[in-house]
Amino acid sequence: MDLVLWGLEKIIMDSISDKKKQKIVAAAALIITALLTALVVWKVGIPVVKFAGDPQAFRAWVESKGVVGVLAFVGMEILQVVIALLPGEFFEIAAGYAFGAVEGTVLCFISCAIGSMLVYLLVRTFGMWLVEVFFSREKLEKIRFLQTDEKKTILFLIIFMIPGTPKDLLSYFAGLTDMKPVVWLLICSVGRLPSIITSTVGGDAIGTQNYGFAAAVFIITMVISLGGILLYNRLCKRHNERKENNGN
Repeated sequence: MDLVLWGLEKIIMDSISDKKKQKIVAAAALIITALLTALVVWKVGIPVVKFAGDPQAFRAWVESKGVVGVLAFVGMEILQVVIALLPGEFFEIAAGYAFGAVEGTVLCFISCAIGSMLVYLLVRTFGMWLVEVFFSREKLEKIRFLQTDEKKTILFLIIFMIPGTPKDLLSYFAGLTDMKPVVWLLICSVGRLPSIITSTVGGDAIGTQNYGFAAAVFIITMVISLGGILLYNRLCKRHNERKENNGN
């Protein structure tokens, strides 16, 4: 009998020990990833954003590099999507300035689609701890309803198409859902178009020295984005309240 109890005790202790080890490994992985991300942002991300933030210098550099410049921009834009801490507007405006509205839109469209798909696959591989490198639990809980809502596909698309909504957050969160890769690719591609177009058109207007039109585009975009943020917050609040009421 004592031998049996000793065996049960050992199994329980080993189980607790394994869980503790898993937590330690997960915490260590989270810290290492966060530090590596901070290093990439500091050494690569910030210089790239500063570079893209000077459209005139950026266009001159792109023109001097030819195809290499185009590929470099695509790589920068993909990096911006993957490292959610980097702002995307600078790159989209710079793309409009350097390549023109049409070519800039196409390049941003392709880059963002690749970056969003890469994020989706990374989250599918590494799970929640990778998402928490960039986003707090509070922000994730706010959109938790998208995991279980029967209309999550159309909700993702609607939210994605509204300027001002947190698309980087949604890109990381999508990997936590059961959404099919092809469906996600369509959503993240089509959904980003409105914000990409307004930014590249504004950047192109600056490049052609049509400053009045550029200012009008950016002001209208800012107003729409503020409305989009309010609509997004209201939508999240309504769904979470409905969930709480159904739970009660």
